[in-house]
Amino acid sequence: MDTLENLGQAIRSAMAGAVTGHEVRHGELTLTGNAADIVRLATFLREDPACQFVNLVDITAVDWPSREQRFDVVYHFLSPRLNQRIRVKVVTDEATPVPSIIGVFKGADWFEREAYDLYGVLFTGHPDMRRILTDYGFEGHPLRKDFPLTGFVEVRYDDEEKRVRYDKVALAQEFRNFDFLSPWEGTDYVLPGDEKAAKPPEPEKKAS
Repeated sequence: MDTLENLGQAIRSAMAGAVTGHEVRHGELTLTGNAADIVRLATFLREDPACQFVNLVDITAVDWPSREQRFDVVYHFLSPRLNQRIRVKVVTDEATPVPSIIGVFKGADWFEREAYDLYGVLFTGHPDMRRILTDYGFEGHPLRKDFPLTGFVEVRYDDEEKRVRYDKVALAQEFRNFDFLSPWEGTDYVLPGDEKAAKPPEPEKKAS
C-alpha cells in the first residue's frame, strides 16, 4: 500500500497539471487527470523508469448522465517488470473529444473505437474512428444509461425478400405490472388455483 501511495505522489509531482489527484483503494492506484494531457501522461507512464507501464490493458468509459461532463474515460495499464497496475481517469462530455493515445500505445486502436461505439466518446487523432461492435446503421450508443433497453431497431433476415431488414422495435405486449411482494410473506389476494386448495382445519376450542 505504501509503495502505491509513494508512486502516486511521485507521478503527481512529476506530472503537475496533467494529474489532478490520486487514490489507493482495494490495493489499486487510481490517477485522475486532465483529458487534454492524456497523451503526455501515457507517455510518462510508459517511459519513466519508476513506472514502466508498457502494457495497455483496456480503455473503457463510465456514464454519469446527470453530470455535465457525463463520461469518465478509464485507462488501465500494466507494468510486467514492476508487477504493478495503474488506472487513469479523465472526464469529458458528449461533444468534447479526448486525444487518442494510439501514437503511444498502438493497442489503443480498437479500445478507443469500442468506447466510441458503445458510449459515444470521441477521440481526436485516431486514424479510423468507426463503429466496431454494432452495425454501420446502428442508432445511438447502447451502453449509455439513457439508451432504451429495447433499442431503436431490430435486425432480421427476411427470407421472402432475401435481405436483411431493419425494423423499428415494436413490443409484442404491454409491460406487465408486478406487485413485487415477498413470496415468503404471501399476497393479499388469492392466486389462480389456490381457491381449489383445502383450507387447514381450524384448531379446536378448549372448554372453559
